[in-house]
Amino acid sequence: MNNENFQTFFDFGFSKIRAGTFNINNTDEAFFADSEFFTDQSNLELKIQKIISSLEKDSKKYINNISLMIDSSKMLSVGISLSKKLDGSKLKKSNIQFLIQEAKQQILKNYVNYNIAHIIINNYKIDGVDYSYMPGEIKCDFISLDIFFICLPTDLVLYFKNIFSKSNILINQIICSSYVKSINYKDNLGLIGYMSFIDVGFEKTSIISYFNNKILSLDFLPIGGNHISKDISKILEIDLEKSEQIKINSDKNYELLNDNNILLDTLEKIIFSRTEEILELCAKSLESKSLIFGEPKMVLMGEGSKILDNQYKDKISFSNDVDFLDETLEDICQSGFKFGMGQNKQEVVMMPKKQTKEGFFERLFHFFT
Repeated sequence: MNNENFQTFFDFGFSKIRAGTFNINNTDEAFFADSEFFTDQSNLELKIQKIISSLEKDSKKYINNISLMIDSSKMLSVGISLSKKLDGSKLKKSNIQFLIQEAKQQILKNYVNYNIAHIIINNYKIDGVDYSYMPGEIKCDFISLDIFFICLPTDLVLYFKNIFSKSNILINQIICSSYVKSINYKDNLGLIGYMSFIDVGFEKTSIISYFNNKILSLDFLPIGGNHISKDISKILEIDLEKSEQIKINSDKNYELLNDNNILLDTLEKIIFSRTEEILELCAKSLESKSLIFGEPKMVLMGEGSKILDNQYKDKISFSNDVDFLDETLEDICQSGFKFGMGQNKQEVVMMPKKQTKEGFFERLFHFFT
């Protein structure tokens, strides 16, 4: 089996790891594995090795490099607009690349403790006319770009590189999990207009907003699914591990509630109260954009939201239209794979360094396939 025909994506959450190996020539050939829920970070190498072994066994492929999907409450998003005079000459890719490189250098200069994970071109303004994508043959006097950067803390990047190196695994690229998932789900659901994807993790919540295909913002809240478990533990006076178990299994195992003398109605009130708080905080972070675009369509996703689904919508007191997305292991990993295949035309794909001699810009970017 040719290793070059396969790609492996790891989604590394704070409480769970998921991974998928894909045949780039046959999308029906894919293999998946994940870990159990965990809070102890001390034996991550063992969890990685277990998943790697499972994927290698199923795919009959040796894995020595991966693409890593992660999130962090310390991630950073920055928007920059840059312009260039062309004086009637033909617009070339090198003109765009020059502006991208200039914007990239500004980010690296002003945010020295961050690594750039994503460069997204939101808009091309050419002689006063807006374009979502770079037009073909065109002459112009003036061009400006609206560029959106998503950055990861450098220490986090180094931490994960070190973790995987202990398992003799190289990381080809590190991408923002909530961002690439939102792109995939937005396209799959055919959503248009103003929308926000709320990714509830273990200790954080990501809020990714779009208007049609244009990303508007990426924000983070230091609150997640574990805060619901803490609420259950405190109010019902049970330990945190049992609270997590009850939270996850409350609608499937009524014996578990009976054994702990817990009323389902009481448990739901605790869960919904914290969920409403998370949604209200998300809505507050979107207030300025709502004044421009109206109320967003909100999609709730992530491991921390799995205790909820659309049947509970009427029990939650919240004014906005919210749908609950039931993510699967396959959905999450396929989001990374589709992104890796270059299906987002607005993304500038940064290629790893090569040993062969190339031109200046070719070393920096693989520009819009």
